[in-house]
Amino acid sequence: MAEFLIANMAPIMFSALMLFLLIGYPVAFSLAAVGMMFGLIGIELGLLTPNLLQALPDRVFGIMKNEILLAIPFFTFMGLVLERSGMAEDLLDTIGQLFGNIRGGLAFAVIFVGALLAATTGVVAASVIAMGLISLPIMLRYGYDKSLACGVIAASGTLAQIIPPSLVLIVMADVLGRSVGDMYKGAVLPGLILGAMYVGWVLLNTLFRPHLTPALPPKARTLRGWGLFKRVIVAMIPPLLLIFLVLGTIFIGWATPTEGGAMGAVGALLLALSKGKLNRKMVTESLHSTAKIASFVIFILIGSSVFSLVFRGVDGDLWVEHLLLDLPGGTMGFLIFVNILVFLLAFFLDFFEISFIILPLLAPVAEKLGIDLVWFGILMGVNMQTSFMHPPFGFALFYLRSVAPPTIRTTDIYWGAVPFVVIQVIMVALIIAFPSLVTLGLDRPTHTGQPAPIQLLMPQDNNRGGVNRDDAADLFRQLQPAGQ
Repeated sequence: MAEFLIANMAPIMFSALMLFLLIGYPVAFSLAAVGMMFGLIGIELGLLTPNLLQALPDRVFGIMKNEILLAIPFFTFMGLVLERSGMAEDLLDTIGQLFGNIRGGLAFAVIFVGALLAATTGVVAASVIAMGLISLPIMLRYGYDKSLACGVIAASGTLAQIIPPSLVLIVMADVLGRSVGDMYKGAVLPGLILGAMYVGWVLLNTLFRPHLTPALPPKARTLRGWGLFKRVIVAMIPPLLLIFLVLGTIFIGWATPTEGGAMGAVGALLLALSKGKLNRKMVTESLHSTAKIASFVIFILIGSSVFSLVFRGVDGDLWVEHLLLDLPGGTMGFLIFVNILVFLLAFFLDFFEISFIILPLLAPVAEKLGIDLVWFGILMGVNMQTSFMHPPFGFALFYLRSVAPPTIRTTDIYWGAVPFVVIQVIMVALIIAFPSLVTLGLDRPTHTGQPAPIQLLMPQDNNRGGVNRDDAADLFRQLQPAGQ
């Protein structure tokens, strides 16, 4: 029995984690509990040494002093303040008037505003709830199909996951060891194309099923001409300024993502103040929700650190690496397999869980195959976006269900989400087929194929024509990572 456990510790440990998650035990505690339990079993079997677990305090302190993670509470707070400032309501009302005279105009307005909210809030829950409360009753009032209306709102809200300043991209940048700025730059074009594909689906409905997407009646279009134009300008300027304040300064290089998030939080407070919505209750509620979300992320990260430390100690990373490198089809076989795996896991796990549990296992293999990790991260981000839309556990569907009127059945929301899940899968295929959709936005050269060979030139001994041992030893010490 002991020999069997020693030989198969990694797959047994991973299976135990999946079992805990399927039972419904909290993710952070499942990760930590499985890690500690198998760490003790490994020590008892002589597979691990007690010194391994002494590295845990350093890992926890490393998480707590990680400046990149500071961007999470800043962007979360910014999104929650903007949700309560009334900006979404103003945008939806104004853009709805702008597109109201064409079929599907309200749906087009929801997608447009969803993209703008994604670029300012970065929080899926804030976008879905705001648009569900404001636009869904209006769409139903004017005869929109229930499933289509629900699908458009849920899908548009999930754009906040892939369009910067997405919280998911911050987490993935930390997990992959890559720049948040690079992740943001690489995600812009795929996010915009995904929004355009949503528009395309609505357009197809207006052409082939026009009765599902009626135009607003003349009596509902209260703004016309100069009055409409003036209101559009007034409604658009604040979010555009905020987008430049946050994303523009990051892309130009004036600010780090953490500094950009801090400026965005201040900008959101000023915007709420200008609208007369800034008060103690709103700030307190926003801070409370921010603390809950940030704590949720940090606890999962601490739990995943415990799990990954022990999992690597039992050579779990090598087990996963051999498993994935032996797949037929090389790089393409790997990409197809991991995308199917993540798509299926998204039925049961949310994006944070996939980012902290699955991505650290996949990233080293991707890097060995010569796949650029920024490109790989964006690909996984688009795939994980389906976790918000998967019936029956998609979080965007839950958010919409919580604010939808009683006339909306849960099945209406589920069927409305299905076409947009298909669109997201098509977007994954497009990124694989055309890597430049991601790499075009990056300043540095990148690749998604096989790695270039590395040549190590050793110092030569002039007296013997061979390698000088002292020079070689010095070079080896320089190449060693700090602390080893």
